[in-house]
Amino acid sequence: MLRAYAEAEKAFALDEVPVGAVIVCEGRVIARAHNLSERLQDVTAHAEMQAITAAAHHLGSKFLNDCSLYVTLEPCPMCAGASYWARLGRIIYAARDEKRGYRCFNQALLHPSTKVSEGIMAGESQQLLQSFFRKKR
Repeated sequence: MLRAYAEAEKAFALDEVPVGAVIVCEGRVIARAHNLSERLQDVTAHAEMQAITAAAHHLGSKFLNDCSLYVTLEPCPMCAGASYWARLGRIIYAARDEKRGYRCFNQALLHPSTKVSEGIMAGESQQLLQSFFRKKR
């Protein structure tokens, strides 16, 4: 989660919503990303989407069932759906997204075999997000 948080800090420095993600496979980080929606003018350029694409390219496979996604904020429905199709083995997220997280809509958005954990570095991740949005107001 520390590496995902470092990616979130990069997003913060670029004036992007500070969310970072890394994908680990067999104990190695194979993809890392942060939000790029503003820079790319692409609403789908969330950290998770960028990391899933990079991991698939790295492995040469669209399926990531032996991989774990570490992300600093609960995935939105779009990212949860992408994780479903990628068959991610595990998702570990830091802070809950009480307004736009996948749990607000439908927990069945995740693949049935995906394991989920939450809360690691939640305070730090939430604080970075709050700092970003305070700066915007």
